[in-house]
Amino acid sequence: MTSLTIDTPHGPARAELHCAEEGVAVLLLGHGAGGGIAAKDLVAVTRAAQAAGVHVALVEQPYRVAGRRAPAPARQLDAAWLAVADELTDRFDGLPLVFGGRSSGARVACRTASAGQAVAVLCLAFPEHPPGKPDRTRQPELDAVEVPTLVVQGEIDPFGRPEPGPHHEVVVIPGTHALDSDLDALSRSTSEWLSRVLRPLS
Repeated sequence: MTSLTIDTPHGPARAELHCAEEGVAVLLLGHGAGGGIAAKDLVAVTRAAQAAGVHVALVEQPYRVAGRRAPAPARQLDAAWLAVADELTDRFDGLPLVFGGRSSGARVACRTASAGQAVAVLCLAFPEHPPGKPDRTRQPELDAVEVPTLVVQGEIDPFGRPEPGPHHEVVVIPGTHALDSDLDALSRSTSEWLSRVLRPLS
Protein backbone atom coordinates (compact mmCIF):
# COMPACT_ATOMS: atom_id res chain seq x y z
CA MET A 1 0.00 0.00 0.00
CA THR A 2 1.23 3.48 -0.92
CA SER A 3 -0.19 6.73 0.43
CA LEU A 4 -0.06 9.88 -1.69
CA THR A 5 -0.87 13.46 -0.79
CA ILE A 6 -2.32 15.28 -3.80
CA ASP A 7 -2.82 19.01 -4.09
CA THR A 8 -6.32 20.11 -5.11
CA PRO A 9 -7.99 23.53 -5.47
CA HIS A 10 -9.44 23.03 -1.98
CA GLY A 11 -6.45 21.72 -0.06
CA PRO A 12 -4.56 18.45 -0.01
CA ALA A 13 -6.39 15.19 -0.62
CA ARG A 14 -4.99 11.77 0.14
CA ALA A 15 -5.02 8.63 -1.99
CA GLU A 16 -4.25 5.23 -0.55
CA LEU A 17 -3.12 2.97 -3.40
CA HIS A 18 -3.74 -0.78 -3.39
CA CYS A 19 -2.25 -2.19 -6.57
CA ALA A 20 -3.14 -5.40 -8.37
CA GLU A 21 -0.39 -7.57 -9.82
CA GLU A 22 -1.30 -6.68 -13.39
CA GLY A 23 -3.95 -3.98 -13.32
CA VAL A 24 -6.10 -3.32 -16.38
CA ALA A 25 -7.77 -0.23 -14.86
CA VAL A 26 -7.80 1.99 -11.78
CA LEU A 27 -10.83 2.17 -9.48
CA LEU A 28 -11.09 5.40 -7.48
CA LEU A 29 -13.27 4.99 -4.39
CA GLY A 30 -14.57 7.90 -2.33
CA HIS A 31 -15.92 7.80 1.22
CA GLY A 32 -19.29 8.84 2.62
CA ALA A 33 -20.05 12.31 3.96
CA GLY A 34 -19.20 11.63 7.59
CA GLY A 35 -17.12 8.49 7.21
CA GLY A 36 -13.68 7.54 6.01
CA ILE A 37 -11.90 5.12 3.72
CA ALA A 38 -11.82 2.40 6.38
CA ALA A 39 -15.56 1.67 5.95
CA LYS A 40 -16.13 -2.09 5.72
CA ASP A 41 -17.76 -1.97 2.30
CA LEU A 42 -14.91 0.08 0.82
CA VAL A 43 -12.34 -2.35 2.24
CA ALA A 44 -14.26 -5.35 0.86
CA VAL A 45 -14.60 -3.79 -2.59
CA THR A 46 -10.90 -2.87 -2.61
CA ARG A 47 -9.94 -6.50 -2.07
CA ALA A 48 -12.44 -7.74 -4.64
CA ALA A 49 -11.19 -5.28 -7.25
CA GLN A 50 -7.56 -6.20 -6.66
CA ALA A 51 -8.45 -9.87 -7.11
CA ALA A 52 -10.16 -8.94 -10.40
CA GLY A 53 -6.98 -7.26 -11.67
CA VAL A 54 -7.90 -3.66 -10.90
CA HIS A 55 -5.73 -1.14 -9.04
CA VAL A 56 -7.63 0.73 -6.32
CA ALA A 57 -7.16 4.25 -4.97
CA LEU A 58 -9.10 5.02 -1.80
CA VAL A 59 -9.55 8.78 -1.96
CA GLU A 60 -9.83 10.95 1.14
CA GLN A 61 -11.36 14.34 0.43
CA PRO A 62 -9.52 17.49 1.63
CA TYR A 63 -12.05 18.23 4.38
CA ARG A 64 -11.36 14.82 5.93
CA VAL A 65 -7.60 15.20 5.55
CA ALA A 66 -7.95 18.53 7.39
CA GLY A 67 -9.77 16.76 10.24
CA ARG A 68 -13.25 18.13 9.58
CA ARG A 69 -16.33 15.91 9.72
CA ALA A 70 -18.78 18.24 7.98
CA PRO A 71 -18.55 17.71 4.20
CA ALA A 72 -17.53 20.45 1.82
CA PRO A 73 -20.00 21.79 -0.78
CA ALA A 74 -20.60 19.58 -3.81
CA ARG A 75 -18.63 21.76 -6.22
CA GLN A 76 -15.56 21.59 -3.96
CA LEU A 77 -15.86 17.82 -3.59
CA ASP A 78 -16.12 17.45 -7.36
CA ALA A 79 -13.15 19.75 -8.10
CA ALA A 80 -10.93 17.96 -5.58
CA TRP A 81 -11.96 14.57 -6.96
CA LEU A 82 -11.09 15.57 -10.53
CA ALA A 83 -7.70 16.86 -9.39
CA VAL A 84 -6.97 13.48 -7.80
CA ALA A 85 -8.16 11.69 -10.94
CA ASP A 86 -5.80 13.77 -13.10
CA GLU A 87 -2.86 12.94 -10.86
CA LEU A 88 -3.65 9.23 -10.87
CA THR A 89 -4.10 9.15 -14.65
CA ASP A 90 -0.50 10.33 -14.97
CA ARG A 91 0.77 7.97 -12.29
CA PHE A 92 -0.87 4.93 -13.90
CA ASP A 93 0.17 5.82 -17.46
CA GLY A 94 -3.31 6.53 -18.73
CA LEU A 95 -5.00 3.29 -17.63
CA PRO A 96 -8.82 3.50 -17.81
CA LEU A 97 -10.43 5.00 -14.73
CA VAL A 98 -13.50 3.67 -12.94
CA PHE A 99 -15.04 6.23 -10.59
CA GLY A 100 -16.79 4.98 -7.47
CA GLY A 101 -17.61 5.52 -3.84
CA ARG A 102 -20.12 5.02 -1.09
CA SER A 103 -23.07 7.34 -0.37
CA SER A 104 -21.83 10.93 -0.88
CA GLY A 105 -18.78 9.52 -2.65
CA ALA A 106 -21.07 7.74 -5.11
CA ARG A 107 -22.76 11.04 -5.92
CA VAL A 108 -19.37 12.68 -6.56
CA ALA A 109 -18.43 9.79 -8.87
CA CYS A 110 -21.65 10.25 -10.86
CA ARG A 111 -21.36 14.01 -11.15
CA THR A 112 -17.73 13.90 -12.34
CA ALA A 113 -17.81 10.80 -14.55
CA SER A 114 -18.08 12.71 -17.81
CA ALA A 115 -15.53 15.43 -16.99
CA GLY A 116 -13.09 12.83 -15.66
CA GLN A 117 -13.56 10.51 -18.66
CA ALA A 118 -14.40 7.54 -16.44
CA VAL A 119 -15.15 4.33 -18.36
CA ALA A 120 -17.57 3.09 -15.68
CA VAL A 121 -19.05 4.10 -12.31
CA LEU A 122 -19.53 2.03 -9.14
CA CYS A 123 -22.06 3.31 -6.59
CA LEU A 124 -22.20 1.77 -3.13
CA ALA A 125 -25.34 2.76 -1.19
CA PHE A 126 -26.32 5.60 -3.51
CA PRO A 127 -28.36 8.02 -1.34
CA GLU A 128 -31.45 8.25 -3.54
CA HIS A 129 -33.03 10.73 -1.11
CA PRO A 130 -32.56 11.91 2.48
CA PRO A 131 -34.24 9.54 4.97
CA GLY A 132 -37.97 10.18 5.09
CA LYS A 133 -37.87 12.68 2.21
CA PRO A 134 -38.52 10.73 -1.00
CA ASP A 135 -39.52 13.94 -2.79
CA ARG A 136 -35.90 15.16 -2.64
CA THR A 137 -34.60 12.63 -5.15
CA ARG A 138 -31.01 12.48 -6.43
CA GLN A 139 -32.00 10.13 -9.27
CA PRO A 140 -31.06 12.74 -11.94
CA GLU A 141 -27.39 12.54 -10.87
CA LEU A 142 -27.44 8.82 -11.59
CA ASP A 143 -29.47 9.11 -14.78
CA ALA A 144 -26.98 11.62 -16.20
CA VAL A 145 -24.16 9.05 -16.22
CA GLU A 146 -23.67 7.66 -19.72
CA VAL A 147 -21.14 4.90 -19.01
CA PRO A 148 -21.84 1.45 -17.49
CA THR A 149 -22.80 1.90 -13.85
CA LEU A 150 -23.44 -0.53 -11.01
CA VAL A 151 -25.43 0.48 -7.93
CA VAL A 152 -25.20 -1.89 -4.95
CA GLN A 153 -27.93 -1.07 -2.44
CA GLY A 154 -28.95 -2.50 0.93
CA GLU A 155 -32.49 -3.86 0.93
CA ILE A 156 -33.46 -1.79 3.99
CA ASP A 157 -31.53 1.37 3.20
CA PRO A 158 -33.38 4.39 4.67
CA PHE A 159 -31.87 6.51 1.90
CA GLY A 160 -34.08 4.69 -0.60
CA ARG A 161 -33.39 2.66 -3.71
CA PRO A 162 -32.57 4.15 -7.12
CA GLU A 163 -34.45 3.10 -10.21
CA PRO A 164 -32.46 1.17 -12.83
CA GLY A 165 -31.87 2.88 -16.17
CA PRO A 166 -30.37 2.43 -19.64
CA HIS A 167 -26.80 2.76 -18.38
CA HIS A 168 -27.07 1.57 -14.80
CA GLU A 169 -28.10 -1.62 -13.06
CA VAL A 170 -29.15 -1.93 -9.43
CA VAL A 171 -28.20 -4.93 -7.30
CA VAL A 172 -29.92 -5.28 -3.92
CA ILE A 173 -28.16 -7.20 -1.15
CA PRO A 174 -29.03 -7.78 2.53
CA GLY A 175 -28.31 -4.84 4.79
CA THR A 176 -28.71 -1.16 5.48
CA HIS A 177 -26.96 1.95 4.17
CA ALA A 178 -23.71 0.63 5.69
CA LEU A 179 -23.65 -2.38 3.30
CA ASP A 180 -21.79 -4.41 5.91
CA SER A 181 -24.28 -7.25 6.47
CA ASP A 182 -23.19 -9.44 3.56
CA LEU A 183 -19.71 -8.45 2.44
CA ASP A 184 -19.38 -11.65 0.38
CA ALA A 185 -22.38 -10.67 -1.74
CA LEU A 186 -20.96 -7.17 -2.11
CA SER A 187 -17.55 -8.48 -3.17
CA ARG A 188 -19.05 -10.98 -5.61
CA SER A 189 -21.34 -8.42 -7.25
CA THR A 190 -18.51 -5.94 -7.61
CA SER A 191 -15.87 -8.29 -8.98
CA GLU A 192 -18.25 -9.86 -11.50
CA TRP A 193 -19.33 -6.44 -12.75
CA LEU A 194 -15.77 -5.11 -12.98
CA SER A 195 -14.67 -8.15 -14.95
CA ARG A 196 -17.61 -7.76 -17.32
CA VAL A 197 -17.31 -4.03 -18.03
CA LEU A 198 -13.53 -4.01 -18.28
CA ARG A 199 -13.19 -7.13 -20.44
CA PRO A 200 -13.45 -5.15 -23.71
CA LEU A 201 -10.62 -2.87 -22.54
CA SER A 202 -8.11 -5.55 -21.61
